[in-house]
Amino acid sequence: MSTTRPNLALIVALLAGLSLPAVAQEPPAPKPDQSSSVATAKAGDDQTAPLTFGLAGPYLAARMATVENDYRAAARYFVQAVAHDRGDRYLQDNALVALVSAGNIPRAVELAQQMTQDGDRTELSDILLCAQLAHQGDWTGLIQLIDTARSDDDSQRNLIEDMVQAWALMGAGRASDALAEFERLSQIDGVGPMVRYHLALARGMVGDYESAQELLADPATGGHLLGVTARAQILSQLEQNDKAVDMLNQLQGIEAEPQIVALRDRLETGETIPFDVVKSPADGISQAFLTFATALASNPDPEPLSLIHARIAAWLSPEMPEARLMVAQLLQDRQQFDLAEPEFEALRQMGQMRPVAELSRIDALSRADRRAEAEKAALALTAAYPDLPQAWVALGDVLRQQEKFAQAVPAYDKSLALMQDGPDQSRWFPLYARGIALERSGQFDRAEADLQAAIEIKPDQASLLNYLGYSWIDRNQHLEKGLELIQKAVELSPNDGYILDSLAWAYFRLGRFDEAVAPMEQAVGSMAADPVVNDHLGDIYWMVGRTREAEIQWQRALSLEPGDSGDVDPDRLRAKLDRGLDAVMAEERAAGETKDLPPPQTEAGARTDPKTTD
Repeated sequence: MSTTRPNLALIVALLAGLSLPAVAQEPPAPKPDQSSSVATAKAGDDQTAPLTFGLAGPYLAARMATVENDYRAAARYFVQAVAHDRGDRYLQDNALVALVSAGNIPRAVELAQQMTQDGDRTELSDILLCAQLAHQGDWTGLIQLIDTARSDDDSQRNLIEDMVQAWALMGAGRASDALAEFERLSQIDGVGPMVRYHLALARGMVGDYESAQELLADPATGGHLLGVTARAQILSQLEQNDKAVDMLNQLQGIEAEPQIVALRDRLETGETIPFDVVKSPADGISQAFLTFATALASNPDPEPLSLIHARIAAWLSPEMPEARLMVAQLLQDRQQFDLAEPEFEALRQMGQMRPVAELSRIDALSRADRRAEAEKAALALTAAYPDLPQAWVALGDVLRQQEKFAQAVPAYDKSLALMQDGPDQSRWFPLYARGIALERSGQFDRAEADLQAAIEIKPDQASLLNYLGYSWIDRNQHLEKGLELIQKAVELSPNDGYILDSLAWAYFRLGRFDEAVAPMEQAVGSMAADPVVNDHLGDIYWMVGRTREAEIQWQRALSLEPGDSGDVDPDRLRAKLDRGLDAVMAEERAAGETKDLPPPQTEAGARTDPKTTD
């Protein structure tokens, strides 16, 4: 489903001064302790934290926590720093940023109120006070606050402030003034579609469904998920359920949006759907903040303000799943899984377990080595959506990452059965992944068939070619064809250290030791900290008579904690250093063992890639 984005550069300009000192400005030198009589400061998680002596300690701790996106710690330490120097706006604004990012908006509002009382207002403190008045439904107070801020400095007028005031006018019973304000804002170049969406919502709230429908029919205005939902509800209010169903059926990827499918099913029964995309002006303000959060997050260099706006949106409308989802995804992107999990859990409690979001969450948990949690999430997703093939692929991937290869195979079986009537391009990755699981669980005949079928679909996928070619050489089968596949993989991905390692090791198995040196040296150059490739280079050096260099590589591999890798045996490394590779290989042959070629390495197959499983 396509989403029309407003002009980001213009939006950022219209935000007019909401720059974050923690990111954009150099910090001031710490000042002497000015409030030693203050004994405690509230922490970011609203617990009491003792004040440390002096400003430098909490300030430096806060900065470090900010760099690491540890919002709770940053909030705790910035609040302590503010207690030492209440008049420092830089510290105050940073405390607000950290508190809101951590989800402690009530404490942030409390600090913003104190700043206003002390005459230390900032743009961010004003935004928080506006949000607080909207949260309380004090529309008259909100209008007055915005008017006061404008009278103090009209140059600071910005779009988010204007949209908040327009919704506040709706709340104050001044619908005509609100609609006129939205009309005025919609004439600003670059933001018209975004503002017209809010104009449509406002018209819907006053019962002008015809005008709202005309506005939302423009894809630029209503082509996003919330816009589509609002338009379907409005069409139902206009007794045009059939038209709403036709619109929803034309959407691409509707199966991945269960709430849209459920809405379509209700419409098909003839039910009149209430217009509740916005139930109050607070919901409208929440959507305004969400709009800005989405725009800011879409920047190639995401703005810290995106999380601030998303947090405020979710606080104003805690039952709006889009806001909770945005918060969860932004926290996940910043590796703050402990803060993201409550948001995902809230979505599940609301019956809003969205497959696309859950797949992203599972992948992120896997990348963070939280495999048990990823497996639990994947099992929950397959239980909730048993007919969603991507859910089974995600489960198979998580099991495979934990080396539960035999358990992963049935998950891939299920996904491929669900995809049997789908396009081939959607099947190559689960075939590839199942091939890996089968090969690693000792079922090479089935694995070979899967890998070949995947190559027929995706003949230029380097990691796939590498895996099959390496597997053949490992088994002393189709040696020349296996080498040919690996060589093609190198041509496709010439700087991939894993594939270069495969090429060199294939030459090693084929006895072409001199040819193995260059690609293995290149592999080590790109993966210097990998114990496996260092071990391999040592073996190759040994076979070409460079024994001293071989010992250096084995020693390096041993220093890189090879025990953390399933493919490197530290005892074997020590044996090679003690007795040499020839003696170790002779001992292994005598014992009926062979360790000349370990299982193929593959980075691309290590996790679900959403781009390949859609």
